[in-house]
Amino acid sequence: MDYFSQESERLIFRKLTKEDIPSWVEFFVDNDRLHFLGIKDWSKSKEVLAKDWIMGQLDRYEKQGLGHLAVEIKESGEFIGMGGLLPRDLNGKKEYEVSYALKPRFWKKGYGTEIAKQMKAFGVKNIHTDRFISIIETQNKDSINVAQKNGMFALFKTEFMGMKVTIYGTKKA
Repeated sequence: MDYFSQESERLIFRKLTKEDIPSWVEFFVDNDRLHFLGIKDWSKSKEVLAKDWIMGQLDRYEKQGLGHLAVEIKESGEFIGMGGLLPRDLNGKKEYEVSYALKPRFWKKGYGTEIAKQMKAFGVKNIHTDRFISIIETQNKDSINVAQKNGMFALFKTEFMGMKVTIYGTKKA
């Protein structure tokens, strides 16, 4: 299976493009969970934040062969967020993070769980590693819930990108 073109029950995953930047601005509007992201410079405009995020993923594609993918609803083709596997160096060990972000109007519809399960399933089939992780700010109850639904459990607490986080994870099998 190709990482850059996946499907789940309700969703299609594809490479992000520069054309997705204007739509991704919506992620930064009326989003009370932005403090969970570890972004250091909030003085930037929403347009610049959206551009930086997407350009960062395009750079990841080139350097790491992975990164956040655009997530669209199969039925409508609407771009609702991102999800992917992110290579991370955590405490001197290479890890693969199951990660996602949704525009606020798509929260509480099961999409985060569907994205996380799809990314973990792809990783289990295609990446040789002992486990997959999710790095979650300790107060982010919704992401903790998604990680648990994805078969993950709290492994340890640490700091990441200036935040107190809990590393959730599971064995590959």
